[in-house]
Amino acid sequence: MSTRVASPSHWRERNRDDRRRRPIGDDQAVPHVADVAAAGGPPRPSRQSLRALDWFIFFLADVQTGFGPFIAVYLTTEKWTQGQIGLVLSIAGVVGLLGQMPGGAIIDAAKSERLVAGLAVATIGCVALAYAAWPIFPVVMMAAALHAAASCVLGPAIAAISLGLVGPLAIGARLGRNARFASLGNGFAAALMGTCGYLLSSRSVFLVTAALAIPTLLSLSRMREDEVDVARAHGAVPREQVDAKSTSVLNLMCRRPLLIFAGSLLLLQLANAAMLPLMAGVVTTRSSQWAPVLIAACIIVPQAIVALLSPSVGVKAQSWGRRPLLLIGFGALAVRGVLFATVRDPYLLVLVQVFDGVTASVFAVMVPLIVADVAFGSGHFNLAQGVVGTATGIGASLSNALAGFVSDKFGSEIAFLGLAAVAALGLAVIASLMPETRPTDGSTACA
Repeated sequence: MSTRVASPSHWRERNRDDRRRRPIGDDQAVPHVADVAAAGGPPRPSRQSLRALDWFIFFLADVQTGFGPFIAVYLTTEKWTQGQIGLVLSIAGVVGLLGQMPGGAIIDAAKSERLVAGLAVATIGCVALAYAAWPIFPVVMMAAALHAAASCVLGPAIAAISLGLVGPLAIGARLGRNARFASLGNGFAAALMGTCGYLLSSRSVFLVTAALAIPTLLSLSRMREDEVDVARAHGAVPREQVDAKSTSVLNLMCRRPLLIFAGSLLLLQLANAAMLPLMAGVVTTRSSQWAPVLIAACIIVPQAIVALLSPSVGVKAQSWGRRPLLLIGFGALAVRGVLFATVRDPYLLVLVQVFDGVTASVFAVMVPLIVADVAFGSGHFNLAQGVVGTATGIGASLSNALAGFVSDKFGSEIAFLGLAAVAALGLAVIASLMPETRPTDGSTACA
């Protein structure tokens, strides 16, 4: 059976016809996927590279699980206050805020996304050892800052490697697969680290984190460098003539869907970032011995939901569109905040985390997918990720500081209700302002 590849002129005619059917003002929102297909047939990465990406994401999720709520448990056992913990997490958030756009620009300029990702993973392994060895404020502050800086590069690097391997026609399915392996890695690591924290100590969590950096780097090394197309990873499209407007950074930064989406992600992180660390501190004060196990369970439950739902999210994003899924994600976050404020039984709090799984399933796929919708063809895909990452960093840095302050002054229940109100505001922004960014071409592909 043979497959006919459409000519560039055919794609241009189809592109003009599809654009006539778009809503007025939508031309700038979504570079049409036919522009990409005009470059030739779809990429055909080897099974080795695709599986290497699977395992890299799995083990990287293992490494990243050692931070976040486990830091709150660890520092609480070291007699740190919620205000001090919130300050350290906020410092990391500020570094993450400042580093997002430079991190995306570094990936856009890099000749090897694999090399940059490997250096970032090695840095995070060293950070975990620093947490375990010296839990004093200057060392913890520096370690948190380095971890945030490395993460600013890793996020865009994973999306760029995925796009470079499979291309834009298959990126939705690939992002769903990425989310599945990330959730499986998070669940595995949470169970492992929770067990180590209970049987040994909270400090052992960071030793395990450092050890897991080794298989992460080995998986990355198995990926074939020549199969990660550099131009495609940067969101560039071959053109017969240079189009300065389409490749302009200023034009990209002014795109309305990108700015609205960035604002909604700021609200998402403002509502979400502090929820689990704040709940971890509350659980630790009630039962310090069982806290690592309960926190591990609170991580495992949503990761199981993500593993089940994320591939379906990638498929539904194509048939339903992006906006309905965004509304579901924000709605689940608002409900979760209200339940955290009202549920007292620590074991029922684990069940509340099902809503976290729904939100995580949606945004693990939607964030890079919507950025690809808006920015592909500009050659600045990773810089656009930096734009939304900056908004995410603002929300995360403010979330931990504000929630920690409100919790210390007025109690955790008020803090959780405030976070739920922010999530409801994000829901309203998506419902009233966010345009649909799904490409008008119905093409899909399997990663």
